[in-house]
Amino acid sequence: MGDNRNVSLPPGFRFCPTDEELVAHFLQRKASLLPFHPDIIPDLDLYPYDPWDLDGKAMVEGKKWYFFSRRSQNRVTANGYWKSCGGDEQIISSNGSKRIGVKKYYVFNLGEAPEGIKTNWIMQEFRVSDGANSSRSRRRDNSKMDWVICRVYEHDYDNDDHDDDGMELSCLDEVFLSLDDYDDISYPN
Repeated sequence: MGDNRNVSLPPGFRFCPTDEELVAHFLQRKASLLPFHPDIIPDLDLYPYDPWDLDGKAMVEGKKWYFFSRRSQNRVTANGYWKSCGGDEQIISSNGSKRIGVKKYYVFNLGEAPEGIKTNWIMQEFRVSDGANSSRSRRRDNSKMDWVICRVYEHDYDNDDHDDDGMELSCLDEVFLSLDDYDDISYPN
């Protein structure tokens, strides 16, 4: 599964899954060896690759790369390492009935740990929640917990102050916002 790296979606279709969709419709099915459609996310051993080398190897939509990988403690590449930042974020089903997964954030650092230089590359690693399976089923099939799905992107810190809803300012909005003295502006009644 996930072997076809050159799959393209039909015109007008975009791959922008929610966290819940990544876990419920892709990761849980992959870990359970169930088929899922479309089969567009490849298997990739992340750690030999630097994030800028993912193009052509992982499923890409816009400026985000998606791939399945085996869970590993070794997050070292040829030029750096992925450093954990923050704690685990729980992913709850949309109806709020159960915890289905966990999301963990990593930042790519150039160089050797712990003196590496932080970059703008972010990885969100999703795994099936430990609470999503009973301890009995985990003991029977521990391989289920080995699969993760990763979303990698380069964060643009220069645009942190802007809305992420894709809305752009018009020329008139920009002129209005560039005015120094708002007291001279007369508003209609």
